[in-house]
Amino acid sequence: MAQEIYIIDNSNTVKETVSELFKKEKEYKLKKVNTDKIDEALKNIPSLIIINEDEIDENIIEICKRIRANEDNSITPIIVISSNKEKEHRVEVLKECVEHYIKAPIDKEYLYYTIKNVIRLLDTNRRVSPLTGLPGNVQIQAEMKKRLLNKEDFVMLYLDLDNFKAYNDVYGFLNGDEIIKFTARTIVDNIDKLSVSGNTFVGHIGGDDFVAIVSEKDDYESICQNIIAEFDKGVVKFFTEEDIQRGYLEVPNRKCVLEQFPLTSISIGVVVAHAGRFHNVLEIGEVGAQVKHLAKTTMGSAYSIDRRKENKVVCEVRQ
Repeated sequence: MAQEIYIIDNSNTVKETVSELFKKEKEYKLKKVNTDKIDEALKNIPSLIIINEDEIDENIIEICKRIRANEDNSITPIIVISSNKEKEHRVEVLKECVEHYIKAPIDKEYLYYTIKNVIRLLDTNRRVSPLTGLPGNVQIQAEMKKRLLNKEDFVMLYLDLDNFKAYNDVYGFLNGDEIIKFTARTIVDNIDKLSVSGNTFVGHIGGDDFVAIVSEKDDYESICQNIIAEFDKGVVKFFTEEDIQRGYLEVPNRKCVLEQFPLTSISIGVVVAHAGRFHNVLEIGEVGAQVKHLAKTTMGSAYSIDRRKENKVVCEVRQ
């Protein structure tokens, strides 16, 4: 996933320096923001904000307060670069929850590793799932909200596993965790491989539920098809040969009567979110739940697509 760095600077001094430092690292995207455009920039929820105090026309303390008051950027790290070497001033800036205060003139090597380490730490902290290493609900909603505010055309993929409880009942939670990790790798690998936009996101809601966001420019049907093909091919390694040959699991219910459940498969609900169609993330989630339920009515792995632009429902289910 791309790491967006916003540089608040009314000149190009710092942007040119940082661009040179990261010219070989394509995952870092830099954007210069004038002080009169800060509120607009915050809608994009950058990975890092750098402020060049020497080249802004607003009070640095007020700018930092404004950033921290923004709900979506309350944990976005801030680096301030300034030629003001007075200790009292530095402390006042740091009191506003600024992560680093770097004195000008810039030590380029120091700045480079400060940026790398700050983003690495934030990335680690945002990955609330220790099992998959993927972002959780807070970041998922922030990513959706960012795209809505920017009026982007994007596509939501809601993914979960079928008959996963039956698998856990037979094989145990530790083996179930291995399937969850395998599913996460399958989703991430295929989106990274097939996306042409690079504007993607994968999150782990919890349990066997995942979310992915891709651009409408991406071939999201091919992404779904490849995820399903790779999942169906790889998931069999988590079953015994006997269960594979039989094609189902036998699980006793509360009355000790054996019930039959098909082997674990994956269902994907796809929602094409045209700009202006949805007003908030809850509306998208409601449609996502409906379209994923439709996919789950099909035996085996399948995906269902909701392409509606108005109130007319246009859903397709495919395997």
